[in-house]
Amino acid sequence: DKEVRAIFLRLFAQLFQGYRSCLQLIRIHAEPVIHFHKAAFLGQRGLIENDFLTKVLNGMAFAGFVSERGPPFRTCDLFDELVAFEVERIKAEEGNPPKMIKHVRELAEQLFKNENPNPHIAFQKVPRPTEGSHLRVHILPFPRINESRVQELLQEGLARSQGAPPTTRGDKKCVVPAGPPVGMFICS
Repeated sequence: DKEVRAIFLRLFAQLFQGYRSCLQLIRIHAEPVIHFHKAAFLGQRGLIENDFLTKVLNGMAFAGFVSERGPPFRTCDLFDELVAFEVERIKAEEGNPPKMIKHVRELAEQLFKNENPNPHIAFQKVPRPTEGSHLRVHILPFPRINESRVQELLQEGLARSQGAPPTTRGDKKCVVPAGPPVGMFICS
């Protein structure tokens, strides 16, 4: 599934290349509002007549995308790197399927590493039951749970967690790279 996700990541990076140059920060309210200039984005890319991209940009999902990814100072991720730094690579791979597949596999590996930061922890696969295993009668009933022991373990865990410092993921915020201007991407 990581390779499928990597394909969609590349697709959206290609669709939205240069989107940051069309973001406008409006400060007339108490809290700044980020606006996406759709006409400039479509016009500079030569896609004004493209119904699909116009519908994508008018959708609620894209509005959420702009509000989430619009701020110039936030935690950056793999999508930001693709849009800002991998533009030329993606463009060069368009006519070369083996290179494209290699890049998709690299992205899939990165997605896997992002979700599993500790590779030394091995995930054990649960073996499939043998054929006819459901017909066996010698299955032992599930043991009764000792409620007092469960309460003891819960109290011990609570006592330990109250004394321990809170664990939070250390996402570092940074200035989001703008990438090349949208005018660079004239599409056919």
